[in-house]
Amino acid sequence: MSKMFVKKGDNVVVIAGTQKGKKGTVLSVDVEKNRVIVDGVNLMSKHTKPNTENPKGGIIKKEASIHASNVMVCDKDGKAGRIGRKKDEQGKSIRYSKKSGEVIK
Repeated sequence: MSKMFVKKGDNVVVIAGTQKGKKGTVLSVDVEKNRVIVDGVNLMSKHTKPNTENPKGGIIKKEASIHASNVMVCDKDGKAGRIGRKKDEQGKSIRYSKKSGEVIK
């Protein structure tokens, strides 16, 4: 199992598929399946029975996962770019944007 280039909370842009061009924040990451769930991207309709949270039931819009290769991490200025890893002064691995060189949280 390898490390993923996206983490929960990253701002990403979708670069392929039907949702191409949409931006959002990563809500969750599934490392085993190499998939991510992005806020407001790839919405699906889920039919629900009545329950305590939703007494009437009905149709709920919910984000579905997309493959991690279809997203690219954005810098603070909103431009997408590739991610690299390097060691800082303490020897800890940090992520940085290869385009701008700035460190990504």
